[in-house]
Amino acid sequence: MFIKAHYHFKFRNDIPTRFHRQRREVAFAPGGGKPPIIVPWESVAAWVTQAQGVTQYGVQRQYGLGLGFIDPETGQQHFLELRQSGMPLALGLWESVRAYMEYEVHTREDIQDPQGLHQAGDPPYEGVHTFHHARRRLHRRHREGEIGLFKVTLWYLWHILDLWTIPFYLAEWEIRVIQKAGRKTLPASLDEWSQPLPKEQWAQPSEELVRLSAEVRRVREEMPRRPIEEVFAEAYRRQGIEA
Repeated sequence: MFIKAHYHFKFRNDIPTRFHRQRREVAFAPGGGKPPIIVPWESVAAWVTQAQGVTQYGVQRQYGLGLGFIDPETGQQHFLELRQSGMPLALGLWESVRAYMEYEVHTREDIQDPQGLHQAGDPPYEGVHTFHHARRRLHRRHREGEIGLFKVTLWYLWHILDLWTIPFYLAEWEIRVIQKAGRKTLPASLDEWSQPLPKEQWAQPSEELVRLSAEVRRVREEMPRRPIEEVFAEAYRRQGIEA
């Protein structure tokens, strides 16, 4: 409960990092009454971290997505790290942000809907509807012969042990609490910065980024099953750039 309360009040008091793809800029809010720091999108560095240690309970691993940038006014370096539950989640979080900023995805559904767990009219979050969509999808895959009875049994056994729909009801309750709490009001300067721009004023990517993005798409078409980090490494290698 203490951890829940901590993050609940953090949600109410902190301003999240904002990405404006029309301006091709990122706004970081340092907090403490300090003005937001706005930097060009292509100047932001990103990395994933993995830490491993041994305790009396066994080997423990921690993962995170890091973002780094330099304040254009002071030249000071800033770092932000977001803890994640696994390496694929850390990579996926960055890839979703990158794809959004580069106009490869436009909505949350573009990322989540391939699993068939979101339908028209559903709220934009996971809840009880997600559970029922997953169950219907499970039976459809079984009818079509894509999976066998063994996997269907395991799915039901797992969700019975996981208290069936109770976790989804708890998720919906937490979302309602967050929505009632409301986010911290944006500073006037950041609210103005967040407004959409006329299309003729949209910022354009650099020639280098356009070239590298085209190479990444070619590599992904050639090797669709390779992990995304290997795709980018191969694209950099072909362009003769040290990653």
